[in-house]
Amino acid sequence: MIFNPIELLTLGIGYLFLLFAIAHLSESGLIHTKWIRNPTIYVLSLGVYISAWGIYGVVGFAYETGYNFLAFYLGVSGAFLLAPVLLSPILRLTKNHQLSSLADLFAFRYRSQFVGSLTTIMMLLALLPLLALQIRAVADTANLLTHETNQHSIAIIFCLAITLFTLLFGAKPLTPQYKHDGLVVSIAIESIVKLVMMLCVAGYALFFVFDGNSGLDYWLAHHKDALELLYVPLKENGIWHSLILAFLFSAVVMPFMYHMVFTENFQPRALLTASWGLPSYLFIMALCIPIILWAGIKLELTSHPEYFTIGVALASETKWLPLLVFIGGISAASGTIVVTSLALSSMVLNHLVLPLSQPSPDYNLYRWLIWVRRALIVLIMIMAYAFYRLFTHEHTMTDMAILTFVGTLQFAPGLVSVLFWPRATRAGFLSGLLVGLCIWFGVLVVPYVLNLPNLFTQLLALNLTLFEDPIYWHHIGLGSTLANAFVMFVVSLMTKQTPSEQMAADSCAVDNLRRPYRWSLKAKSVDDFIESLSDVLGHLTAEREVEQALHDLGMNHDETRPYALRRLRDQIESNLSGLLGPSVAHEILDTHLSYQIRPESPASEDIHYVESRLEEYRHRMSGLAGELDALRRFHRQTLYDLPIGVCSLGRDLEVLSWNRALMEMTGISDDEVIGSRLTDLAEPWQTLLNDFLHSPDVQLYNQQIFSQGQSRWVNLHRAFIGEQEKAIDMGSSQVIVLEDVTELERLESQLAHNERLAALGRLAAGVAHEIGNPITGIACLAQNLKAEYQDPEIVEASSLILTQTQRITNIVRSLVGFARTDSYINYQAVNLRNIINEAINLLQLSGSKDYHFDNFCAEDIYVRGNTQRLMQVFVNLLSNARDASQTDSHIIVEAHSNGNFVHIDVEDFGTGLPEGTIRDNLFEPFVTTKETGKGTGLGLALVHGIIGEHGGKIQLMDKADYDQGRGVIVQITLPAWNEDSSEESIA
Repeated sequence: MIFNPIELLTLGIGYLFLLFAIAHLSESGLIHTKWIRNPTIYVLSLGVYISAWGIYGVVGFAYETGYNFLAFYLGVSGAFLLAPVLLSPILRLTKNHQLSSLADLFAFRYRSQFVGSLTTIMMLLALLPLLALQIRAVADTANLLTHETNQHSIAIIFCLAITLFTLLFGAKPLTPQYKHDGLVVSIAIESIVKLVMMLCVAGYALFFVFDGNSGLDYWLAHHKDALELLYVPLKENGIWHSLILAFLFSAVVMPFMYHMVFTENFQPRALLTASWGLPSYLFIMALCIPIILWAGIKLELTSHPEYFTIGVALASETKWLPLLVFIGGISAASGTIVVTSLALSSMVLNHLVLPLSQPSPDYNLYRWLIWVRRALIVLIMIMAYAFYRLFTHEHTMTDMAILTFVGTLQFAPGLVSVLFWPRATRAGFLSGLLVGLCIWFGVLVVPYVLNLPNLFTQLLALNLTLFEDPIYWHHIGLGSTLANAFVMFVVSLMTKQTPSEQMAADSCAVDNLRRPYRWSLKAKSVDDFIESLSDVLGHLTAEREVEQALHDLGMNHDETRPYALRRLRDQIESNLSGLLGPSVAHEILDTHLSYQIRPESPASEDIHYVESRLEEYRHRMSGLAGELDALRRFHRQTLYDLPIGVCSLGRDLEVLSWNRALMEMTGISDDEVIGSRLTDLAEPWQTLLNDFLHSPDVQLYNQQIFSQGQSRWVNLHRAFIGEQEKAIDMGSSQVIVLEDVTELERLESQLAHNERLAALGRLAAGVAHEIGNPITGIACLAQNLKAEYQDPEIVEASSLILTQTQRITNIVRSLVGFARTDSYINYQAVNLRNIINEAINLLQLSGSKDYHFDNFCAEDIYVRGNTQRLMQVFVNLLSNARDASQTDSHIIVEAHSNGNFVHIDVEDFGTGLPEGTIRDNLFEPFVTTKETGKGTGLGLALVHGIIGEHGGKIQLMDKADYDQGRGVIVQITLPAWNEDSSEESIA
């Protein structure tokens, strides 16, 4: 069946337009992100591995090498089955350092721009045959369907369409945070189309060419050569193991696979799904290959076995199946070209263009990068088309694919050393790579370009079966890779790593738990970062990159902690690495945001960073490592939960740890202080700790400070980490222990205050007793004067003297009664009004004349109680009310009888009760709201005890809780005195 070229062209362009429309819808937000970034979509997008060679050429490969063709599927499946060992570490590096290509990875690991540039050049040369193969596959398929002799017009149109499609994706924002969701979805759809196409062709071959399984078995039984075609090469050649190795590494080093596996990965767990999802997809694809091959043999197709897929479809004499094969071929070719062009353009931009030419800081960096990348995409497509026109027609597609597979295999030793051999050096990598690529270029590429059958045997004038087709390339590929690895190993052992290269090697190691150093930055704030980067990036770009890094880390713009600034610098370098490549980013940061490295003062290890990295790895540790990590977390938690404050400092006085007790003591959280310098602490802790560190003492006791609105007393201790003599000489890290002795100090002060009060009470009682005798003499003399003299003035003066002496006598009696503590308590009728008046008199003697005490108790209210103890109650309550009130305030005492009880209210208009849990503890001993030295915290406890002894109740009510204004009402209930009450005494 012959198809119309215009019809075929319309179908192909329409299909590509449909893919672009789906991609556009995916990125427009009309489709929910959870559907776009579903792990199934990610797994299907990895089907980009099946290029046009995987649709057409692999059938021819099976014809030549038999079941060895399965290595194409088993190799990449093995890579994904080994994902935890091989792919996950690379994904971690890609995410942490924004390494968007293999050249970025090598340039970061070996800290060399030349490494990235050489990798880019060699990768570009190695991928040109594969790109040209995609163009040729589409053009040849169209030629078979249309029987047109001129294929170049179709190839040009296809290249133009794919270039336009790629430019639309290449013009997207160039930020590490951006993912090409539309590209991933379109590649996933293409993978479905490829799978459906292969199943349809294989299904037609099985059920229509062979008449089902039984027909296939019957045909194979009578055509033993068809089975031997697949079995004999597998037994004789013995190349399957090296083929699997080659295709295994192709899953990582191929730019289009690296881009889809790592750069477009939206979540690390999706890689676990791909570890079984992609092998399942490839298994279904592999099942179709032998059936299509046998069908082509049975149909006696005259075309090359590489085109048996389209030949079987044409043999169906239907229209839809050949068109489906054509669409499947376009899907395979377009997906490979688009992703490869995007990946290669990024590599060329980062490692060839930017090291040579960078835009002016006044120019918009992002716009410049987009336009340069567009130009590079066009250039790569032109080079691929040129290779197609010049070098592809004399060789099979397998020959072209082999050039790419063997060329990219030369990067395998370098990739292994990145993950598993930290000792590898830059010189070793470059030497090995150059040796391997020279062998590849000289023995495979040159014969291909010059159309020579076998350059190696021609040069040696030998005719060795070892190098006969089709396994000639296998030995060259394996030999060049081994030579590459051997040279890299030897040269690495003979050369020495630079410090930066050694740090990068530690970062890339699979068991990476590197211990970075706490070097100081010249920039001291976020604004300093922006100002420093503005010189090279321009102000707007620098501000945008710094703000993006702050957002990624969840930091504020006013961050000044050294630890936070170091993390910010690392994040900026990581983001710029994804934008400009690791080498350019590293150079920019080293030049404009450099560390202050002082050889005479070696930097300490960043323990806080190590802790955070260990926390990330805790679920991956097992065995002895897991036990050691459990021990580490136990000791860390012990220090964190200690009831005394522990703070560790680096030799540069950076705070490394800050436990919970210190947080409660200072009111400063660990997130705020860890990573900052001691000089950045809030007062008074900065002065306290700084003075202590600069003092010769290692212990200080009872240091008083004022913090959080109250006085505190602390004991300080310090110790050096390590041997003390060496630690002092080297300025080692230190540990400071702060013991909060505030409560102990307050208790001692309260006890001393109580002792003074007790001594003062005893003195007052003794003075009052001694005053009684002179007062009695004065009263007698006044009475004699009044009796002996009739002079009105003398009588009046004598009466005044007697009145004042009686007043003095009442005061003295009150003092003596208040100070007396009887062993036995006598309960009797107590006049409530009189006892309250006596309490008021006592308070007014102690300087309470500026307050108005209003006693509204009736004169006929009596309670059952002990006079002296009840006087203590009211003295304490009225004293508290006075202390809580302003001068010239009123303090009101009211009482009323209610059956067998008397209710008494002592009301003030002061500050009210304190907030918090202290309200529930006001009746407990030593609980006070007054400043130290002004209250003992025993008054209300004494009142509560006396009221309880009398069989009464007491409670405090804050008037603000009931919207009654300010102040407190003390409500007391005491038993009333009645005639039936009998006097009794109790111990």
